[in-house]
Parts: sequence; C-alpha cells; structure tokens
Amino acid sequence: MASIQTIRRKIAMLLQQAAVILAPYLDLPSEEALAKLEVPPESHMGDVSLPCFSFAKTLKQAPGAIAAKIAERINADRDDLRVEVAGGYLNLFFQGASWKEQLLKRALDENYGRSDWGAGRRVVIDMSSPNIAKPFGIGHLRSTMIGNSLSRLYRATGHEVVTVNHIGDWGTQFGKLIVAYRKWGNKQALDQAPIQESLRLYVEFHKQAELLPALEDEAREAFAKLERGDAAMRELWQYFVDESLKEFHRVYERLGVTFDSYAGESFYNDKIAPVVRKLEELRMLEEDAGAQIVRLEEEALPPCLILKKDGSSIYAVRDLATAIYRKEELFADEILYVVGAEQSLHFQQVFAVLRKMGHEWATHCRHVPFGLITIGGKKMSTRKGKVVMLDEVLDEAVERALQIIEGKNPALANKEAVAEAVGVGAIIFGDLKHHRQLSVDFNLEDAVSFEGETGPYLQYTNARILTLLRKGNYVELRSRLAVDGRHLSSEAAWACIKTLSRYEAAIQDAVRTAEPYVVAKYLLALAKDFNRFYNSGKILSEAADEADIFAKLSLSSAVASVLRSGLALLGMHTPAEM
Repeated sequence: MASIQTIRRKIAMLLQQAAVILAPYLDLPSEEALAKLEVPPESHMGDVSLPCFSFAKTLKQAPGAIAAKIAERINADRDDLRVEVAGGYLNLFFQGASWKEQLLKRALDENYGRSDWGAGRRVVIDMSSPNIAKPFGIGHLRSTMIGNSLSRLYRATGHEVVTVNHIGDWGTQFGKLIVAYRKWGNKQALDQAPIQESLRLYVEFHKQAELLPALEDEAREAFAKLERGDAAMRELWQYFVDESLKEFHRVYERLGVTFDSYAGESFYNDKIAPVVRKLEELRMLEEDAGAQIVRLEEEALPPCLILKKDGSSIYAVRDLATAIYRKEELFADEILYVVGAEQSLHFQQVFAVLRKMGHEWATHCRHVPFGLITIGGKKMSTRKGKVVMLDEVLDEAVERALQIIEGKNPALANKEAVAEAVGVGAIIFGDLKHHRQLSVDFNLEDAVSFEGETGPYLQYTNARILTLLRKGNYVELRSRLAVDGRHLSSEAAWACIKTLSRYEAAIQDAVRTAEPYVVAKYLLALAKDFNRFYNSGKILSEAADEADIFAKLSLSSAVASVLRSGLALLGMHTPAEM
C-alpha cells in the first residue's frame, strides 16, 4: 500500500509541475522524478525539495555537488523558478505571476477536489449500526459521522459507494429484552415511550441477572425460539424494530445522514445455514464444549465461535454471511466496517475465516476502528443506563449557537436555521477533527466556540468571505476581468495559494487512510492561512485599482469554495450568513 507521502507526491499540483521541470535535468521520466520529491517542512526551505542523496552512488559525486550543478543549470534557463542548494537538497522556489494564476484558476473550478481516482471500484461501507430497542446515544455519533464522511470522500474520488446501516436487530440481547418485558414490562408504558421503556427493561434485566444468573439461560432460550420462528417472539421483536427505526430516522435526518440499505443482522438469518454447511464441507468446524468453532492457530488468533452449544448463531457467523452477500450480491470491490476499536479481534477472526474458506477477496475487507467517546472522562453504558442522548446534545449545541448568534448578529434572518447548522456542525466537527483511533472526551462548550479549531470557526470564515465578496461586487468584476497574479505578490497570498493547491491531496490522503481527520485539519490550515492573508492588508481599499481588488477577491472566493466543499465532505452545512 502506498504511503501518505507517496499519495501527496502524486497529487499536489506544485509537485507535479516540479517533476515536469526537473525530469530533463535528471534524465528521468517525470513520474520517476515525482516519486523523489518532497514538500519542505518550512516555507523558507522552498516550495518543493529534491534530496540528491540517491544519485550519489550512480554519479559518483557528493549529493551537494550534484544539487549545485542542477541548480546552476535551472537558474540559467528559467526566470519563473529560483533554485537554492542546502546540503544535499535542491530547493525550488516558484516565482512569477503565472504560477499563482495557474494554481488559483484550478482552485476556482467548480469541480476542484473531485477526481476519478477510484473510478470503476464499488465500496460498501458498513456504518452507524445502532442496536434496536436502545437509545441513540452520543456513543453512536462516531461510527455514524466517520462513516458518513468516508462515503462522501469515496464518492468525491470517483468510487461507487453503497452505505449500509447494519442495524443490530438480532442476537441474545433480544432474548434478554423479551424475558425482561414478560417479567417486568407494561404494555401501556411501552406504547407511550418505546425506547425509554425498552432501556429500562434492558437495565433491569442486567441488574436482576447479577442476582439470578439463570436469567441469562432464559434469555438464550428465548432468542433460540425467536431464531426458530416462534410467532409470539417474532411479533414482539418486530414491534421493537419498527419503533426503533422511527427514532433512528428522525436522528439521521437531523444529522443529514442517509443510507442505501438498512439490511440489519436479521436480514442474513436465512443466509447463515449455507455458510455453516460450507464450513462443514471444508472440514473447518470443530466441536468445543458443545459449541462449533473454527480454529485459527495459523493466524495466531483464538478460535472463532460459529454456533453456540444450543445451536443458535453468534454474530461472527452472521458477519461471515454478510461479507459473502456483499461480495457476491452487491459486487463489492472493497468492504469497510466502521466499528469501534474494541471489535478489532472479532474482525481479524472473521476476515481470517473468510480467507481460510478460500475467499481471496477478504484481503479487501477492512475494519475502520475508532476510539471511545466519553463525557467528563466517563464511558457510557447501555446496560447500566448511563446513556447521553445524542438529541439532547444536539439541542444544547444549537441553543448555545443561537445565543452566540443573538449576541453577534441579532438582526440575522433565519437565526434558528443557522443555529441548527452551526450547532449540529459543531458536534460533527468536534468529533472528526480528531484521529479516529483516539478516544474523544466530549466538551460541548469547546465544540461550539467560534474561535479555535472548531466547526463554527470554519463556517464563520466562509460566511465572512461571502460578505466580503458581496461588498466587493465580485460577481460583476468576474464578468469582465481576469486574475493577474502580480497583485498576489505578498508572502501571505502565496502561502494561501499553496495551501489551496493541496486540497486534492488531502481528500485522497483521507480516503487512503480512512481518516476524515485529514480533511478537517486541512480546512483549519486553509482558514488560518486565509485569515493571515486577510489581515495582512485591506482587500477593499479605496486606493486599490479594480485589478488588485479582483485578484484578492478571487483568492478569497477560492478559499470559501474549498471550505464549503470540504465541510460538505465532513457532513456539515455552511450558512451564507452568520
């Protein structure tokens, strides 16, 4: 698999240009030259750098001498590029208005950032996957929004994407819920508040099971009956499913998340037997204490449990059936499972069993793990009833956003709609700005701030630019002027343009690493560079001529466009005014 640095080499515009320029001097094809280039860590070290150490053995010269000879030739041939030598490095400084015009023109294209990099490949993304009859808590946020962003990022790079909400609507948990309802349930209470009453029953079951362990056996037997098609069990199970889906749809609509399929665990119930038969044919199943397992010693993994001793299935065999269905019926080239890191061993086992069955495509099944989300450092637990409802968090974030808007811009039209976009966006960005494998301790006050590394900061930067464009009559100027790069001569303008040029690389890095964080951090860097440019000199100066104003407005417009595009890839809305 290519490294992140390799992806950057293939995508960043300045690197591509540098490779074309350097290729004749290196006597290499431009693609080989491209593979050797780097982006210096500091701007004073150049825009692009070529380490010359790899040429020393072939040319029998010191790297510094090689760099000096190449620099001398390029500096004599070109006036749009300055080359300096630092040790064994050849540092390129792009100069002249034409580079700025070229890069800015590309960044202003309405399709900028999108590519056909993944054309012809279908990706199935398993995401969100809440459990039926349980509240949609803030703990579900990570799988939902990481998966949602990945689906958008994959589509932006030309992949065909199928999003699947693998609802947890099967398993022993339903045996527990059914037992709890029959012992302590109330039909009227269940009808009035299905999710809350289901949670109460689920918590009560675990509380009582600590005192009466035999309840666990009752639950297993209840689920076994459900799996065998018991009519009474099936009717109660269907009620829990229907009521839960109503709640889930409402939350997803608020988050702006959609799915191509809601095929949950129960969908694969009739597909389990063929998998078990195949495992038997391959002589992979072994009995262990009455249960059926597949041994994975060759993979240095513990055995994978396939069937429990009462003959009922466990989620490992359901995931085997699921993966095979997604490959054979959905024609997936790649399958992503956006599931918490605590399930890493489970997916290692499932993928190992698939490979052992002869399914070579299992190498394209990928677990995308993420860390826990906590509040005040404390983990949430459905079993203990410690659940923070996502809706409540969103409501509070929106309320805080509205208070800030009221203080800053009380005359703003559609304040409530703007506050909804800002509040919900703050929660989304507060998650996605972190490496997904890190645990996130959620702090609402920090997330909703209009300052610092937050979603509202990025949304506000976009809104401020749009206000600037309106005041500067940008649309009218665009109809009759062309950008002249000579008006973007400041160091701050060039830094902003260079950051703009890295947008495509950021998107593809995010796809390759399955890390929306890459785009979130890129957008923060872009906003920071723009604000430095904005504060470096007045854009709408009465003393400036139209060409100067238009060039700076064009750079501003490109930044706003990329901010909106990037935030949309993270699943966020960008109000035009705030």
